[in-house]
Amino acid sequence: MLSTHPGSSKIYQDLKSYYWCPGRKRDITEYLARCLSCQRVKIEHQKLRDLLQPLPIPIRKWEHITMDFVIGTPRTRKYHDAIWVIVDRLTKSAHFLVMKATFNVEQLTELYIIEIVQLHGVPLSIVSNRDTKLASKLWG
Repeated sequence: MLSTHPGSSKIYQDLKSYYWCPGRKRDITEYLARCLSCQRVKIEHQKLRDLLQPLPIPIRKWEHITMDFVIGTPRTRKYHDAIWVIVDRLTKSAHFLVMKATFNVEQLTELYIIEIVQLHGVPLSIVSNRDTKLASKLWG
């Protein structure tokens, strides 16, 4: 049978009448977070997320694409300091579009139409990394 600590609040309440030291509540919490016995039998009270589902395999070229931004590259002569990477999910062929990190949505749209839509048409789906600052500016 395995046993665990009763929890940081209970231990804190039990110890506060006997001991005092600065940062005691934080120390108790950190200790319990590293306790191997507690980690083995710990029950998560978080809602389980659904399992990740793989993206369907594309049938035609350039109908399903992914895109991401590489920010902070060395500046070119034209002061470009970012790269917009657009990849076809079927063939894994890619376009690397040089740009400025300060481009607004209209400039990005114009660049996308000139470099991607004119060559390959409008895709059915786009998967992107929304964690970058530029992507969040673009998609809100």
